Amino acid sequence: MIELQLEDSAATEALGARLARQLPARAVAHLHGDLGAGKSTLARALLRTLGVTGTIRSPTYTLVEQYALPAGGLALHLDLYRIGNPGELEFLGLDPAEARLWLVEWPERGQGALPPADLDIALAVAGAGRHCTLVPHTACGKAWLDRLALA
Repeated sequence: MIELQLEDSAATEALGARLARQLPARAVAHLHGDLGAGKSTLARALLRTLGVTGTIRSPTYTLVEQYALPAGGLALHLDLYRIGNPGELEFLGLDPAEARLWLVEWPERGQGALPPADLDIALAVAGAGRHCTLVPHTACGKAWLDRLALA
């Protein structure tokens, strides 16, 4: 586990960039935090660092945004805040085999219908900044955090 104090949105973006630079071949990250905690800011910075160009939309209303990664594969950014039950994810036609990266906001709403998290990223408002906790759940997630700590 790693705990960080992110002083402002620039620090949140910098963490997203660092996570992208250490990204494993395939990874699932669950993003936790209240509305406005910085989940989308972190995801956007991570995707931008992976080479996604053009508009990076928040999936708040679409539930999922897919991005082709220049290095190959897809990144899926999901926001499950508006779903009523995990069964609704079936209608999105998501194929876990196609995705190199899953970034899932409000993952607890899709419990049982999502791939398990390699890494949980929790963000909480702390003054003008954010408190961030990163918790690995798999060997892949632990290796990701180990590389992040060394970078």
